[in-house]
Amino acid sequence: MCVTSLLPHVVFSCRSGHSLKMHLRRMKLKRAWLLLLLAVSVWSVPIDRKEVHQEVKDGEQEESMDTGLYYDRYLREVIEVLETDPHFREKLQTANTEDIKNGRLSKELDLVSHNVRTRLDELKRQEVSRLRMLLKAKLDSTNTQSLQMDHASLLKQFEHLDPQNQNAFEAKDLELLISTATKDLENYDAERHEEFKRYEMLKEHERREYLKGLDQEKREKEEQRMQELKDKHRQHPKVNAPGSVAQLREVWEETDRLDPKEFNPKTFFKLHDTNEDGVLDEQELEALFTKELEKVYDPKNEEDDMMEMEEERLRMREHVMKSVDANKDRLVSLDEFIKSTEKKEFNTAKEWETLDAKPAYTEDELQRFEAELRDKEEELKRRADTLRQEQELLKERGKALEAQRREYQQAVLEMSQRQKGQPAAGDGQPPAGPHGELQFQPPKHEDKAGKVAVVENAEDAQVRNNLPAEPPQNLPAHT
Repeated sequence: MCVTSLLPHVVFSCRSGHSLKMHLRRMKLKRAWLLLLLAVSVWSVPIDRKEVHQEVKDGEQEESMDTGLYYDRYLREVIEVLETDPHFREKLQTANTEDIKNGRLSKELDLVSHNVRTRLDELKRQEVSRLRMLLKAKLDSTNTQSLQMDHASLLKQFEHLDPQNQNAFEAKDLELLISTATKDLENYDAERHEEFKRYEMLKEHERREYLKGLDQEKREKEEQRMQELKDKHRQHPKVNAPGSVAQLREVWEETDRLDPKEFNPKTFFKLHDTNEDGVLDEQELEALFTKELEKVYDPKNEEDDMMEMEEERLRMREHVMKSVDANKDRLVSLDEFIKSTEKKEFNTAKEWETLDAKPAYTEDELQRFEAELRDKEEELKRRADTLRQEQELLKERGKALEAQRREYQQAVLEMSQRQKGQPAAGDGQPPAGPHGELQFQPPKHEDKAGKVAVVENAEDAQVRNNLPAEPPQNLPAHT
């Protein structure tokens, strides 16, 4: 997918199920195709023995679904809005699976009510806005200049909507949504396998790097401990092939608490069709494998990896679907299930080979993966150096701006004080006269009467005291 880099790593999980009421079983199956037969929940739980025989009540709210697609919410909201229209709901009920998969049902969009169309238009505008934010985040993360970003061109990489019309939801949008989700979900299992392989290679890479950091004596002890854990993990009871008579009889006896001699495929199907919709979906199938997985994996054991358990669960489900799902609709009908129990493989299946029987990757693949990690590490170091340099430049620029700010503040203060006729703080300059000239005045003080007197220094006082009280009279004229 084109926005994989913007999303969190796949955690090998997505949810599935069907959300129509039980009294619309036939429609529910077709809606499941419209929701593209969502992949199953990672934490599938075993069937509750107390509730196996209880009837599912009409109107009971079912578990919310998540396809794992980056446009999952948009997909579900569009379908939910369409189901509120009586005409579209009727067409959905009478349409066949191929019509839905091929997008022929999208032609009925022109006949839905105005309120439904208005709501669909709003959903599309919200989705376009969300995609624009994703694009901006991607461009920002790659330091790409986005001032002249052409959203219309960039939106073309998203195949689940029509980028030419960003404000209205049309028939083409529904057709693209269904076809794209179908294609993406068909590739989803393969992507999950690839993600698991990368997880296993990363785990091995970290193991080797950890051992490199130890001295020879500690390394040998740690290698021995790790090998003992591997050997302990391989020591587990026989795992029956999923979908075989041995595996189903074990569920019949230990989970359903029924007599293994009275095993009946039709009854077994009815018991484990927990939502009574007439088919076994992927979630209901994977619940059947819990007993087999518990033979190999225990979350309390250090040697058992729960990520490997989920990969094992996926492999088991794919194995059953490949041999049982005749029409490839990712659902197992009662007829398909009964026919699978009549095959020779059903009674002669061999023991199931778990993941530890064969490595998930080759040494060449591991070497390429480690080279990729080194390249990414070097790139991260270069970016870190660049960021440090930019940080230093910003600090220097901040200091310069701070000094400049202080200069501006001092200049403004001095200018303000001059305008008020007051000397600047710490200036030491005498006050200016009316024409700007400096006025030197002796200091003054107040006497006891409160009058202001000029304070003279001692030298000025002595000179004044030596002067005669009155100027001499009748002085001869100077010739």
